[in-house]
Amino acid sequence: MNVLSLFDGMSCGQIALNKNNIKIDNYYSSEIEKNPMMVTKYNFPNTIFVGDVRNLDIKKLKKIDLLIGGSPCQSFSFAGKRNGMTTKTNIEIKTLNEYLSLKKEGFEFEGQSYLFWEYMRIYSELKKINPNIQFLLENVIMAEKWKNVISASIGVEPLEINSSLVSAQNRRRLYWTNIQNIEQPKNLNINLKDILEDDTFSNKATILGRRIDTNGKRKDFNKEIPIVQCLEVRNSNINKSNCLTTVSKDNVLTNLPVGRYIDVYGNNIPYRNYTCIETERLQTVPDNYTKFGIKNNEKIEISKSARIKMLGNGWTINVISHILKNLQKDTF
Repeated sequence: MNVLSLFDGMSCGQIALNKNNIKIDNYYSSEIEKNPMMVTKYNFPNTIFVGDVRNLDIKKLKKIDLLIGGSPCQSFSFAGKRNGMTTKTNIEIKTLNEYLSLKKEGFEFEGQSYLFWEYMRIYSELKKINPNIQFLLENVIMAEKWKNVISASIGVEPLEINSSLVSAQNRRRLYWTNIQNIEQPKNLNINLKDILEDDTFSNKATILGRRIDTNGKRKDFNKEIPIVQCLEVRNSNINKSNCLTTVSKDNVLTNLPVGRYIDVYGNNIPYRNYTCIETERLQTVPDNYTKFGIKNNEKIEISKSARIKMLGNGWTINVISHILKNLQKDTF
């Protein structure tokens, strides 16, 4: 089986395929971030790196049986600007032909989410060679408008799966695939306390900038009140972590009960960050998968910040494994 993974990151696709005992003949990785590439080299030394997706020439690859990838989500995410796929002059891009025309004319594009169209370019080219190619595309929950654009382009409606069914993390994602008979995963009932290395601090929390008046009330609209960092412990979905991001303060742990605690740093409010192993477990990645990498043919240790970032950008392995187990193996 020949696999092409776009935006491959730390190669979650290979972890999921291996978990299903699916034999890989050639795994092509399109990635430009150095730390994830080093981790991939350490864990999967036979990976074939093919560079930036924007410059990828499929003629240089063997016939691809499976195309996978999670295109950048920042312009779709409700935590971001939500301006979708546009040029820097605010031209919305709703078809592959529009994108290719704008690219040829030298337009610059806003953010990175427009790279979905590179996924579509490559998928369209691969499909001419292999009409039976199977694909998987992942992205965040987004505005209906852009979800419909992607669905119309790729030809299928997405399946929404929350990683909370198969992990200790609340992570809603959309999955577009032509792999057949995908149902919701069975609930494995994995709770947050199940994955902690130290449960002294076991209440999930978030650190957020708020404008708080003298009565302790939120007044975020009042720009005269300075922003202060607050630790917020909520009583919703307490058995699961928040959705992992690349920002560590979005997900912290404390021993404090439900409430808002003002000036977390100045008042030394007790909290801790997730460890790297705990973060790996939230994504159902093997313990210490991200600990080492290969640089200049030498084994090196990856920094904690780099590990947390690549995990926040990664996939929940148990979800991907659940989808890929239904691959039509008679097509490759």
